[in-house]
Amino acid sequence: MTARYNGLADWYDARFVLGAPRHQPGLPELLGPGSGPCLDLGCGTGRNFDTIRDSGRTVVGVDRSSDQLRLARTRSDGPLIEADAAVLPFADASYDTVIAMWISTDLDDFPGALDEAVRVLRPGGLLVCYGVHPAFNGPHVEWREDGSRLVHPSYRQSGWHDESPYWADDGIRRRVGMRHLTLPDLLNAFLRPDLTLERVEEPEGMPVPHALAFKAWRK
Repeated sequence: MTARYNGLADWYDARFVLGAPRHQPGLPELLGPGSGPCLDLGCGTGRNFDTIRDSGRTVVGVDRSSDQLRLARTRSDGPLIEADAAVLPFADASYDTVIAMWISTDLDDFPGALDEAVRVLRPGGLLVCYGVHPAFNGPHVEWREDGSRLVHPSYRQSGWHDESPYWADDGIRRRVGMRHLTLPDLLNAFLRPDLTLERVEEPEGMPVPHALAFKAWRK
């Protein structure tokens, strides 16, 4: 998979990580207390390392971007590995927990990455995925100043988008694009025989939700 964030790490970190709240909304509750190694799949510059450590787990980070990992190393003394999310360099059943934050729209093959996340989980292990809400966040969504959003018929145009007339000139999507999954595309990826889906949430933070989160257990 393409390392789309190479060359953007310093800008990305200043825009989305430095000065941000310690925990992303609802993530500590989804994760809950635990122990053992937690694979942060698509760890970026390490924004969620504190949340993982505060839960009692230890951090193992994976990202395709060496540039993002350069900054992540300033936030963790644990292993950080440059690897493709769809071809993870770990044995089966290696992890008690896997989190995947904001990666579904950046990957060429999110279902393939989900296959790998489940493969490396131990039976009874926890999977938390948290990212773009397909209905209210994407190339089809026009954000309004009053907090409302206008959803355009291009919602059904799944796949990779390099451009959208509704993206801000100074935003991340103008720089890297995004892969749009419709809501059924995303939900169906989690309806699989090796997972028990416990919760689906729209984390708080905005009047119209921009994120969708899943909590599931490896059978």
